[in-house]
Amino acid sequence: MEIWINPGCSKCRSALSLLDAESVGYTVRRYLDDPPSPDEIREVLGRLGLEPWDITRTGEPVAAELGLAEWPRDAAAREKWIEALSTHPILIQRPIITADDGSAVVGRSEEAVRSVLPGESP
Repeated sequence: MEIWINPGCSKCRSALSLLDAESVGYTVRRYLDDPPSPDEIREVLGRLGLEPWDITRTGEPVAAELGLAEWPRDAAAREKWIEALSTHPILIQRPIITADDGSAVVGRSEEAVRSVLPGESP
């Protein structure tokens, strides 16, 4: 299991606390220091079953600078969104947890985090 975190994020800290309380083994990726490549973002999106705009933090100042509100949300623009997430990882919603069984979740709630714990039902 891997969890992409921003240590300054309270949702990330809550997810880590829950994983620790459940004694789940995991690897931490501080994605602001170690940004995911476009290929890694594509893989995570596939596991999440989401599109890049679904995991984009559009309230970030860089989103306004890039004009993300005006970007199309369609197949033709998908790669542009993925490149923006890789280039500006602050835009990635957090935490993202990728489980060993191939599932993934944006772990912003306790329920979401629990859904990827071994032995839990989604």
